[in-house]
Amino acid sequence: MSETFKEVIVVEGNHDKARIHERFSEADVVITNGSEVPRETLDMLKHLNRQRGLILLLDPDGPGEKIRRLITDYVGNTKHVFIERRHCIDEKKKKVGIEHAELDVIETALLRYVMSNKAETFVTKQDLYDRRLIGFKDAKKRREHLCRSLHIGMANGKTLLKKLNMFGIELEILDEVIS
Repeated sequence: MSETFKEVIVVEGNHDKARIHERFSEADVVITNGSEVPRETLDMLKHLNRQRGLILLLDPDGPGEKIRRLITDYVGNTKHVFIERRHCIDEKKKKVGIEHAELDVIETALLRYVMSNKAETFVTKQDLYDRRLIGFKDAKKRREHLCRSLHIGMANGKTLLKKLNMFGIELEILDEVIS
């Protein structure tokens, strides 16, 4: 596949970068070297974000979410790509990482990436409560279904609210997915 991206793709490690290059050999990829992202790397990402934009493709786990928040807080609006955890588990079922995802899954995720450049509020905490996404026994299960359907990565209630608004997902879409 010869698809190229204007944006720079950000991943956690060299194995993730190599995996991306298996399908997108011309893509520019920057690694964070794990969750302790050096200040120099953050400064470089901020500059790259201003010049070309970033696509964050980080592991679907706690450290990956930590890196995602750190970069977004430091550099501003970026584009986010999420691959479900079940697609990123190694054969021994011990490690989670983008490097373990099938190439077709990576390709689909990158070509369908979600833009996160809206600051407008579409969904409120009360909206989540009204739809039984927070504050109810079955809320976690309902959130998991919603997050999988929207391809936004798993989230607790607080993070879900932030992601829904970050991606500009309106109530009509939310209701459609829930029903």
